[in-house]
Amino acid sequence: MKILITGNLGYIGPVVVRQLRTCFPEATIIGYDIGFFATNLINTNYLPECAVDIQYFGDVRNFPEEVLNGVDAIVALAAISNDPMGNKFEEVTMEINYKSNIELANKAKKMGVKRFVFASSCSVYGSAEDGFRTEKSKVNPLTTYAKSKLYTEEALRNMAEDNFIITCLRFATACGISERLRLDLVLNDFVAGAITSKTIRILSDGTPNRPLINVKDMAKAIEWAITRKPEQGGNHLVINTGSNEWNYQIKELAFAVGKIVSDTQIEINKNARADKRSYKVSFDLFKKLAPKYQPCYDLISTVKDLKNGLEEANFNIKNYRKSNFIRLKTLEKLVANKLLDKELRWTFRSWDK
Repeated sequence: MKILITGNLGYIGPVVVRQLRTCFPEATIIGYDIGFFATNLINTNYLPECAVDIQYFGDVRNFPEEVLNGVDAIVALAAISNDPMGNKFEEVTMEINYKSNIELANKAKKMGVKRFVFASSCSVYGSAEDGFRTEKSKVNPLTTYAKSKLYTEEALRNMAEDNFIITCLRFATACGISERLRLDLVLNDFVAGAITSKTIRILSDGTPNRPLINVKDMAKAIEWAITRKPEQGGNHLVINTGSNEWNYQIKELAFAVGKIVSDTQIEINKNARADKRSYKVSFDLFKKLAPKYQPCYDLISTVKDLKNGLEEANFNIKNYRKSNFIRLKTLEKLVANKLLDKELRWTFRSWDK
């Protein structure tokens, strides 16, 4: 088996590579990434991508078709990966998250790739206060990021067939420790605040609802999507990916962290404007179709993993919200230093001009 992972140099990538390498030891694993966040490593003595067989550095907006020779499955992770980045780089977000994935899928189908796994998001539900969202519920994407995920799901629907099985995993909000850590994810942010300053600052009023999933459980779900049979959801499957037990209010996450990291103060912005991004999600279909791939990590174990990982790394950046562990800050610094242009393309070719 030959598996291509786009966006493997991000937060999820190292964990997915480790999962696939363990489950498919004889597989050829190929990475393809532009490298925006490649240097944002923590608590590792080796480059995680040493575990892949081939690593390409490239832009998915100009994906070379020949890379797909002999590929059996694609895991499409490459994306501008949250709302702040999507808001600042709206057009680029649509190009990378939506248009490039559809172009990649078209090339993959032409080249005989059998499986296409797309990392989508429960953020497509947007504002939904009237009960748990299922895959049949009305969607209400409120941000460029969420819209890009939904548009991709819809476009992929018409491409699926018996020889091209597509799975769109609507992931809950990611969390947990990774060699290429992100701290612009709600639970990760709270643990970092508790570790570095004994303070968790909630930017909202704490009431929005979010489902969460540990990044290690995301990797397991991706393994399932690569191997699932057509009778497990059909040729094109959109599926909420997470567990019902992981639906929490933001403030509940903060208080859970406070119980594990002692003496932590929790500050709630009671004057914050209402955050419309609030939704509870049903993961019943995922439980039905993938009973052997259900999430193993719960909130407490994930917080402990994050705490231990940050402490082992002697993490002490008190102003971490301005550091490279915040993805938008990384992009802004690269643009400010003229390493990236405003379309987020590397400027290396212009250095000698």
